[in-house]
Amino acid sequence: MILDDVHRGITKHKVRKRIGRGVGSGHGKTSGRGHKGFYSRSGSSSRAGHEGGQTPLFMRVAKRGFSNNYFRLKVAVINLSTLEEVFEAGAVVSPEELVGKGLTNGKFDVIKILGNGELSKKLTVRAHRFSESAKQKIAAAGGTAEVVE
Repeated sequence: MILDDVHRGITKHKVRKRIGRGVGSGHGKTSGRGHKGFYSRSGSSSRAGHEGGQTPLFMRVAKRGFSNNYFRLKVAVINLSTLEEVFEAGAVVSPEELVGKGLTNGKFDVIKILGNGELSKKLTVRAHRFSESAKQKIAAAGGTAEVVE
């Protein structure tokens, strides 16, 4: 093996297959679609999961469980370590502030503060829910955890 052979055949841009350019090109006449049949026609494409008339796999498999996606609460989770980085000492952390700083996108029903990380600043945190460890760490830093309805 020669060092020059390592990159031979590897190109940055693959050359596009030019179909329908005459019989001599190797991709002329039927242009790689074969003769007759569904896939030789223009506009032929099968949707995902279509099995040609046979009952599709997703319909044959047993359905289990229950999904409550429509009525489920969307919970935005914020860790104390994030609050430590973003907010100054003495700041009031509210749902509007979190959206304003880009920590949540605003498409949520409830904000929950979790106790992951350390908090050294005195913060007034207003949220819908708190974990027990988050409440303890906020209180230990001299701040308050206020539940918003």
